[in-house]
Amino acid sequence: MIKLETKYIFITGGVISSLGKGIVAASIGKLLQGRGYKVTIQKFDPYINIDPGTLNPYEHGECYVTGDGCETDLDLGHYERFLNIPTSRANNVTAGCVYQNVINRERKGDFLGKTVQVVPHITDEIKRNVMILGKTGEYNFVITEIGGTVGDIESLPFIESVRQLVWELGKNCLCIHLTYVPYIAASRELKTKPTQHSVKSLQEQGVQPSILILRTEKKLANNICRKVALFCNVDENAVIQSYDVPSIYEVPIMLAEQKLDKIILRKVKMSDEGEPDLTFWKHFLENMRMVEQTVTIGVIGKYAELPDAYKSINESLLQAATYHKYKLNLLFIHSEKINESNVSKQLLNINGIIIAPGFGRRGIEGKLTALKYARENNKPTFGICLGMQCMIIEFARNVLGLADANSSEMDTTTSNKVIDLMEEQKQLTIMGGSMRLGTYECRLEKGSKVIKIYKADQVRERHRHRYEFNGAYKEIFEKNGMKCSGTNPDTNLVEIVEIPRLKWYIGTQFHPEYNSTVVNPNPLFMSFIRASISSTL
Repeated sequence: MIKLETKYIFITGGVISSLGKGIVAASIGKLLQGRGYKVTIQKFDPYINIDPGTLNPYEHGECYVTGDGCETDLDLGHYERFLNIPTSRANNVTAGCVYQNVINRERKGDFLGKTVQVVPHITDEIKRNVMILGKTGEYNFVITEIGGTVGDIESLPFIESVRQLVWELGKNCLCIHLTYVPYIAASRELKTKPTQHSVKSLQEQGVQPSILILRTEKKLANNICRKVALFCNVDENAVIQSYDVPSIYEVPIMLAEQKLDKIILRKVKMSDEGEPDLTFWKHFLENMRMVEQTVTIGVIGKYAELPDAYKSINESLLQAATYHKYKLNLLFIHSEKINESNVSKQLLNINGIIIAPGFGRRGIEGKLTALKYARENNKPTFGICLGMQCMIIEFARNVLGLADANSSEMDTTTSNKVIDLMEEQKQLTIMGGSMRLGTYECRLEKGSKVIKIYKADQVRERHRHRYEFNGAYKEIFEKNGMKCSGTNPDTNLVEIVEIPRLKWYIGTQFHPEYNSTVVNPNPLFMSFIRASISSTL
């Protein structure tokens, strides 16, 4: 294999957090990929947690899982959905992971008694992680997103590492800074001063951005861009706008219209001839714009007020609806607020129901109530991970007559543990990174709905769980109409259940949303949306 010369692009953020660095990184990757280049993206998070796996979703939203079993930041989901290529544990590194590796080496004596310091030891470890992907020789571009905001204390070692790499890599490296231009309504003015201060802070740390991307609600006048260029020592044509657009999938097109890909190629001394091939992407967006009919999906979970907790599910539903030329009306319904007296009112006008994943007992009874209503009223229903486990509990209670049926996660004293802790999990005391994580095989049963949906007898999907269906109950479930239609070929772990007599009632122990991209939407979401649409007709 011919090794490729790798160029490195660093993306930093300023003024405020949550500007959309991940979307910008993914969009840049998409433009370069559209030109035929091989691209990968990595995320560096400055917090001390080893990975996002033990973080509450209120802190950072969804925890995304890679195929090799790494729990990562939700931005890796954006990377995969945009680029349609898998990521791995090399694509997400936290400060905690960096410090842990350095401390472990110090304990082993690798530093031969030297004083271990942030510079050079921590920065060397950060640089090593930046270069890992590039040294494989598989990529033309490695895009590195630095989490947090320039000026934060915890970001300093990462910015210092960028400074060193910019110096060492020369023309093979550039820095893009994403910043915010606020609009002050009282004076009716757009203010560039926060951007100037953000760039100044970056310059004080030794990094001069080559390109500025100005995050704004509306298009900026040319004089504002010229002013920013003048005060920030950036070429005027390298000041790019990222204004609000109806969908995140329109960001690559917006950046392409401003020739960002050409600017990047010129900065790293590469030919900028031609244009990126975004034909398929534009076709997808055209479908999104042309839709007139609407399908309404209710996502039932305990984080209804926090849509980012279900980010990959939301995007998978949007992709599937777009392919069917329907607009997605996504409703988030708090499972703690569902009960017998209001369930019919809350779910009556919903075409399809998602029972969301999660952990813990909060909101479980509401999910069970919703599932009973959905099953008895033949509503298309999709249970994911804990959602599938809730399907099993509800069926056991209301069809099999096992009134105390439960998961041992919720009730350790129940006599009917239809969901129980996996055997290999029972002796674990460390929580981080110890679940059943990553991609596993699933064998699909002949004649099942899922084998028709996937059009294959074996699939590979990603997992993130500790509890499983108790195989001792499999026979009684199947005799009463709930089929175990997908199992792991090595362990016989039940990974899919379905009720064949219903229109669409399927639960998966795995997370199919992690394997759904714009180019390749997951077959289960496509089928679920199709069934939900049929219920609108």
